[in-house]
Amino acid sequence: MKNYTSLARFYHSNYSFTLIKDFIYNLSMKKYLILLFLSFLITFNAQSSSDGTNEMSKKSSGEVKDCFESLNRGIFAFNQAIDTLIIEPVAKGYRYLPKPIRNGTSNALNNISLVVTIPNNILQGDIKVAGKNSARFILNSTIGILGFFDPATKIGLNDYVKEDWGQTLGTWGIGEGCYIVLPILGPSTLRDASASLVNYAGGNAWYNITVDEDTHYFSDFDYYASRGLTGVDFRAKNIESFDNLEANSLDFYASVKSLYLQDRKKKIFNSNEIIETLDDSDWEEIDN
Repeated sequence: MKNYTSLARFYHSNYSFTLIKDFIYNLSMKKYLILLFLSFLITFNAQSSSDGTNEMSKKSSGEVKDCFESLNRGIFAFNQAIDTLIIEPVAKGYRYLPKPIRNGTSNALNNISLVVTIPNNILQGDIKVAGKNSARFILNSTIGILGFFDPATKIGLNDYVKEDWGQTLGTWGIGEGCYIVLPILGPSTLRDASASLVNYAGGNAWYNITVDEDTHYFSDFDYYASRGLTGVDFRAKNIESFDNLEANSLDFYASVKSLYLQDRKKKIFNSNEIIETLDDSDWEEIDN
């Protein structure tokens, strides 16, 4: 018994706080490495987008280079197979849900996205818009029951436009870098892909309270389910548009690339230009 007590004291004195310290250390290291990698990619993007300083930028002005085209086309083909087998059938099934459920789901997903949009409004200097979006988030999260309903629109807070970290870097003058296709996630650029790492370094409150921390109210499932539903909701709104694009394209890969890059430029410059095949409107508008 004496030996057991001594061993317990030794263990307590030497290891009682190691779990907490290790957790803090690992969390800090993870964020440090992400930010370091992000800084490297941003620097690479800036260099590859500058004039005359990099071999990759000797092409026509404003053109986004497809530096990894062979790999991109392979991933694109893989994504198309996944879309045909899983995503599109799920999206078609999603369309059969009652309109109130589709509207409510879309509203809730838009409400969650505000936790990324608001800080990016601030970083882009849109303080007034950040204030309106903050009011929208508070109103819809409370009276709107976690965003399922949208009372904010009914009182005039209806000029909501999603913003992300890639758009902020774009407004700061950081070039796109090379065009890339990500498995499952689809088209992107080195700038946008690297900027999304900010979400995992503390830049997404929804990720923080679901995956990164144990809040006892939300879990990892809630985060990944919301990401999956966002993709399905978007795909369901664009079934005919993408089918038409594929049917009328000599090179579907090139058409999707062009469409994505146009859409990103539109969002970065807050253009009112309409790109029909990337529709993220309310279901009410689409159904009508």
